[in-house]
Amino acid sequence: MFRRRTSPDESSASTRTGSAADPTGDGAATGKGRPTPTRREAEAARKARVRPVVDRRESMRRQRQQARGEREKARRAMATGDERHYVGRDRGPVRAFIRDWVDARRSVAEFFLPIVLLVLVLSFVSNPAVQLFSSALWMATMLLVVVDLTWFGFRLRREIRTRFPDDEGRGHVFYGITRATQLRRLRLPKPRVRPGAQV
Repeated sequence: MFRRRTSPDESSASTRTGSAADPTGDGAATGKGRPTPTRREAEAARKARVRPVVDRRESMRRQRQQARGEREKARRAMATGDERHYVGRDRGPVRAFIRDWVDARRSVAEFFLPIVLLVLVLSFVSNPAVQLFSSALWMATMLLVVVDLTWFGFRLRREIRTRFPDDEGRGHVFYGITRATQLRRLRLPKPRVRPGAQV
């Protein structure tokens, strides 16, 4: 009798609110659609989200382990020829060509280290004739190595420009000379071609 009549706007608003709260229309309250996690599950989820703080010493130890693992992986890759794990200086078609080109040739520089060791051993001998021979061998080796590497670098630079005219990389000649001064069996990555092969 004394109730205020509900206006049509308020009636439609309440109807929309009720429909949004109960989309099924049967008047039953709807839940959140998943069971409430137990306390143990909630604690495990919280620990998974929050990582423990690692101190500086532990962080450095992990970095060293990671670097050691990467070096070991790269060493195995260079021994087996797996180019996917080569270090940066050995990657790319140009570096692969340089290695094959160097490995297909014999050079005086390849025997530089053994000759140096021989000269060092002979220098401890007190015989004047041996001392003279050691000095002469050292001078001859140095002269031959300089001439050999100069001609070697000139030919390698020419081959790279001919086969890879669009390559703008640097250090290719030095890379090849460094490999040429190493004993063949100690070179990494391992040689893929035999001496005398056509590259």
